[in-house]
Amino acid sequence: MSKRLKRALREEDTAARLGGDEFILLLPGNNARGAAQVAQKILGVISEPYKSKHYDLIVTASIGIALYPDDGSDMDTLSKNADIAMYQAKHEGRNGYRFFTAKMQVHAMRNLQLANALRYALEGNQFQVYYQPQVSIRNGYIIGAEVLLRWHNPTLGNVSPNEFIPVAEDCGVILSIGEWVLRSSVMQLKRWIDNGHPPIIIAVNLSAVQFRHPNLLDMVTLILKEAQLPPEYLELELTEGAAMHEPLKAIAVMNNLHELGVQMSIDDFGTGYSSLNYLKKFKAYKLKIDQSFVRDINTDLEDKAIVAAIISMSKNLGLRTIAEGVETSEQLAFLREQGCDEAQGYYYSKPVPAEQFECLLTNTTM
Repeated sequence: MSKRLKRALREEDTAARLGGDEFILLLPGNNARGAAQVAQKILGVISEPYKSKHYDLIVTASIGIALYPDDGSDMDTLSKNADIAMYQAKHEGRNGYRFFTAKMQVHAMRNLQLANALRYALEGNQFQVYYQPQVSIRNGYIIGAEVLLRWHNPTLGNVSPNEFIPVAEDCGVILSIGEWVLRSSVMQLKRWIDNGHPPIIIAVNLSAVQFRHPNLLDMVTLILKEAQLPPEYLELELTEGAAMHEPLKAIAVMNNLHELGVQMSIDDFGTGYSSLNYLKKFKAYKLKIDQSFVRDINTDLEDKAIVAAIISMSKNLGLRTIAEGVETSEQLAFLREQGCDEAQGYYYSKPVPAEQFECLLTNTTM
């Protein structure tokens, strides 16, 4: 690769290997257009097959570009900003290049701020578990609850899970946070049962990082044993995208959890790239219809058709369905008409802390 890079550059340019698979290029006297042309050329020469014995190896690159003096007046600043742009290129699909922008800088600084704060969030008791009822459409009883994580930082205030969960995955703290959420919610359900409430199923989201971790089964087993909770009252939600990342491995993990007695469901169904061939092999018992399809089912014919098709397919596969984001009686009526089993959303209740959810359990019909 080093030889190819040198051949793609001018004599006055410099190619240096920083370490690992990272290189840095210095292109004196070049403007943005020239840098883009060089980047395109480099992507082309790198992606040509590398011959190794009897194999052709295919490699792609992600390139970040920072321009002097707008993006930095010294080497350290230029290098840092080019690195930020490179990670943006990776995030957007790899095998491409991106120019550094001020917006990237703000985003990178925010992520760094969140990553630093997340490392102390657990020991600082900054997390709280909320619960949103999952209701039987047939009789209106609460039969489950989705577990949702909330984070209030003394300095940053309330931070959305959509923002901090990806950062927690990137900086490696998602495993400890995920274990805390699972243990807290399992222990809470056991307390509700001990207080005389009928058992329900709690649905805990698994991040892709948690799902792929080799210690997942042992962790789930230990927590259920500590709480003395029967495994059939625990449901682990896995997004469609995470399940399809490595479907054969996903099937093996789901089989192990199924043998333990834990329920598995596919979250955000319809937003990923499911193969029906793999879907029938997943040990899932429920598909969760994404709220993006539910939101306009009374006005959008395509959403109506998609939701109806998911429910029909699920019935034929012997799977239950739950619709999220239900906010109106009209949405509920359509879902009932199509034969959807469960619903959750603001029509019933927003996510609430444990003590408020226990009050909902006292009045189980919604």
